[in-house]
Amino acid sequence: MASICVLLILTVTIMSIGSAKTGDFSTVHCQKETLGQYGGQSLLECVVKTPPDTEIDSFTWKKDSRTLLSVTDRVTTVQAPGYLFVTPSSWNGTNMTVSLRIINTEVEHEGLYEVMVLTDRGVCKDSTTLHATAKYMKPTIHSNPEAMNLTCKSDGGYPEGTLRWFGGNEELTASQMKASQGENGLFQLSSTLSLREGSSVSTYTCRVFNASGGREQETLFPVPDPKTAEKVEGERRKELDPPTKVVAPVVVIGSLIVGLLIAVMLYIRRSQTARRQSTAPLTGGRSEAKEYNGDDLVYTDNNA
Repeated sequence: MASICVLLILTVTIMSIGSAKTGDFSTVHCQKETLGQYGGQSLLECVVKTPPDTEIDSFTWKKDSRTLLSVTDRVTTVQAPGYLFVTPSSWNGTNMTVSLRIINTEVEHEGLYEVMVLTDRGVCKDSTTLHATAKYMKPTIHSNPEAMNLTCKSDGGYPEGTLRWFGGNEELTASQMKASQGENGLFQLSSTLSLREGSSVSTYTCRVFNASGGREQETLFPVPDPKTAEKVEGERRKELDPPTKVVAPVVVIGSLIVGLLIAVMLYIRRSQTARRQSTAPLTGGRSEAKEYNGDDLVYTDNNA
């Protein structure tokens, strides 16, 4: 019995000592995951919990073993541009904020971040993961009547999303979607839908979904009436026909020239007619003969 009592006392003593030692250490707690919007600010939240009368000497933020920022005696040293230390409004001595702010979130900022805190009671550290996200732009639809298909495109999104086609409320099967990444890490999506001849679908819809399956944007493509489409196409070809563009001005200019020539001819004819009338013989049985006598002009009346 005495041995059992001694063992119990030793066990309680050891547990008490372990609890006391654990309470004497500082700890840092970070939000395990953070979702950052592309082009916006992202906050990696971490708080240090310390026993009373504990002083923080310094702390450091790292990503992929690369030091981003460090604070020593409340003096901040930024070693990678684009990062800021979120200075708390007050330090209460036991809970101290050591959060990191990313000014302009990009795809390259995605990853695992680690913060290490040095106090006068030891070192503590924790980590958090940043996930970047960007919304896709409104899709555009291009029609290819000769190939009998529609092509839908959307870009500017992250992570990789999907394009899906709908005819009315029914989802349609399209060809394999293509996705490519630009230099900024954002995705460009493309999908082609083959049209069936004689289909009764009046409107096709292309929708873009993000990586989580949430719908972001959509574009509708109404199918034109065949007669209307033929008329519009005929007018478009007529407008773009080079001979039509050349012949029309030539006809107008030619008409003006012909009109001008007719006006000139009418003017000349009227002038000749007026001249003839002014030189015609006088009527009434009288005539005049003109005779020249030297330099003087003499009129002789032949009927006198």
